[in-house]
Amino acid sequence: MANRRRNTLFKVVTALAVVAILGCAVYIMANRLGLSPDYDFGAGAYYYADIPGFDKVVRDDVYHTKVPVWVHIVLFLAWGWLMYRLWVWVDNRKS
Repeated sequence: MANRRRNTLFKVVTALAVVAILGCAVYIMANRLGLSPDYDFGAGAYYYADIPGFDKVVRDDVYHTKVPVWVHIVLFLAWGWLMYRLWVWVDNRKS
């Protein structure tokens, strides 16, 4: 009985979260939030190198970090491993 109630609660919370996220996404798109009026590329332009002056952002002589590259690589791999373990845990709970 308690297990069924918990499953129902999880389904309701999940449904509410999905509705809230979709509502936020529609609101953001309808109000064109996050777009730069200076660039006429659309929202995806922030991820491409066709933005004027983008080379200034990625050049080594403009931006310096005190964090070594190996730390970035280790953090990236650790995040990937953590997400994989989370995926395995979620998948095992489902069956």
